[in-house]
Amino acid sequence: MSHPLVVVLGGTRSGKSGFGRERATALAGGGPVAYLATAVAGDPELDDRIARHRRDRPAGWTTVEAGLELAGAIQDLVAGTTILIDGLTLWASLALADDPARLDDVLDGAFADVLAAIAEHDGPVVVVSDEVGLGLVPLDPLGRTFRDLLGIAHQRLVARSDEAWFMVAGRPIALLPPPAS
Repeated sequence: MSHPLVVVLGGTRSGKSGFGRERATALAGGGPVAYLATAVAGDPELDDRIARHRRDRPAGWTTVEAGLELAGAIQDLVAGTTILIDGLTLWASLALADDPARLDDVLDGAFADVLAAIAEHDGPVVVVSDEVGLGLVPLDPLGRTFRDLLGIAHQRLVARSDEAWFMVAGRPIALLPPPAS
């Protein structure tokens, strides 16, 4: 299937979710959009972020609380639906399950399943994720494994993508040439 895959990376509060919404809206062309949420509520700060993201979404979009079951949530969507996955970062933390030894299991298992589901989906897909590899080396093994998991996952996603963007201070920087207008 030949539908665009768009990857939007950036730091915290860099504007990546807003830009992801804009790209999903444009790619949908008035058609259906499904927002696949990966955050699992549980602490007040995260609950506030979830509520803010809900308020920012267009009312006509379908929201799917995918959690860890991201590949299945993608597979369950109707052909032609534009998908916005926001975000891969929280999904990766769930998939890693606080076990640094799971890096290869996640990459070759659950993440490979997500990539396959994206490739099979008959519609555009926008993936938003945090770039966490630009800072200090984490002191603990779990933090280093999490950083490595996202770094490798981002490489694999961008290698398959039609568009890749890096958000800085609300400004998109094209990592791959943007589509011709």
